[in-house]
Amino acid sequence: MIEKKSPALFEQIEEMMEWLASFGKTNNNGVTRKLYSKDWLSAQEAIEKQMKEIGLHPFYDDVGNLFGRLAGQQENASTILTGSHIDTVIDGGKYDGAYGVIAGLIAVQYLYEHYGSPIKNIEVVSLCEEEGSRFPMTYWGSGNITGIKSFEDVHHLKDSKGIPFIEAMHQAGFGKGNHQPPKRNDLDCFIELHIEQGEVLEREEKSIGIVSHIVGQRRYNITVTGESNHAGTTPMAWRKDAMYSTAELIQVLMQKAKETSTDLVVTVGQISLEPNVSNVIPRKATFSIDIRHSQEIVLSKFCEDVFKEFQLIVNRHQTQLHIHNWMNEKPVKMCEKLNKISESILRREQIPFKRMTSGAGHDSQVFGPFCSTSLLFVPSQNGISHSPYEFTRTEDLEKGIQLLIKVLYELAY
Repeated sequence: MIEKKSPALFEQIEEMMEWLASFGKTNNNGVTRKLYSKDWLSAQEAIEKQMKEIGLHPFYDDVGNLFGRLAGQQENASTILTGSHIDTVIDGGKYDGAYGVIAGLIAVQYLYEHYGSPIKNIEVVSLCEEEGSRFPMTYWGSGNITGIKSFEDVHHLKDSKGIPFIEAMHQAGFGKGNHQPPKRNDLDCFIELHIEQGEVLEREEKSIGIVSHIVGQRRYNITVTGESNHAGTTPMAWRKDAMYSTAELIQVLMQKAKETSTDLVVTVGQISLEPNVSNVIPRKATFSIDIRHSQEIVLSKFCEDVFKEFQLIVNRHQTQLHIHNWMNEKPVKMCEKLNKISESILRREQIPFKRMTSGAGHDSQVFGPFCSTSLLFVPSQNGISHSPYEFTRTEDLEKGIQLLIKVLYELAY
């Protein structure tokens, strides 16, 4: 099996990361590859060519997911799938998603060159979309593979320029029935190698993160309605101030979050006022809440308790409350059997690792309820992601790929 440090592997990783980042490279040294765009299509076609060169059989499905298959020796063998997504946020980094695709290509190339054909099929997937940066739709690639999304979900969607989702898909050559249907029934498992996008591994000096759960997320828009009036002539005791009420709601929200669990994270990222004039008491305040935790029972209990408190507060302020829950994603547990394989390898190699949860969403959370799934992290410098300053040392990228090679060998050979 591969040695702990390989100069050839090190150079291959650096070269391929820069190669893929060249598709959609921005003047800011970031990357913009939106779904079905010219840069996105060029990247998929370049990966397809690379798959052919290393001995894989490439093929697309009808939404644009790209697969490279290393056929197994078993007749009617199931498929071990590894990879990630190639779409990016606007002016994002070159590691998010792309690293998982490149890791899969390098790992499977190594296995094929050294051990020949596997017993089970191995496929590297370059998922067409995860971020939702062009259309208001996330996990389009993995969602179609697992059957939880379909063309019916996107018929009404348009991008910021007014281009319909279906039109963009057709222009890129997909959605016309020219490729195989995206729904898969032959997957044994999915393994996703990804940068952490946080700073836990770096701070704790761990080389690998083994994800036990991807957190559940609940997102709300909260509207508090009061009464506009003159800022100078309305006594404090008579006011129905939507902003004053909102300020207390946010204070209570954050305090309860700290008291509930060290793993619970709550964010108020957007707020707006009406009429938003300096000398008028606000009539309406609207703010967002993003709540995340790895246990559904904790999320449910926290939301129940905090919204009861919210109602008491707005009653006291003589204002009204409206709560709109527009996202409710449950936590997803990763496969313990797959995680133990990684853990055993890392212990044997004496590589420091951490069992952890993922606070960000990933394609693994879509695959998790569908098939055995493992999400593995490598460190992110300063935790920066979705930015041109996103960076992971090549030494850390290499350790992740070495682990992936060994996991795939154990599963497929």
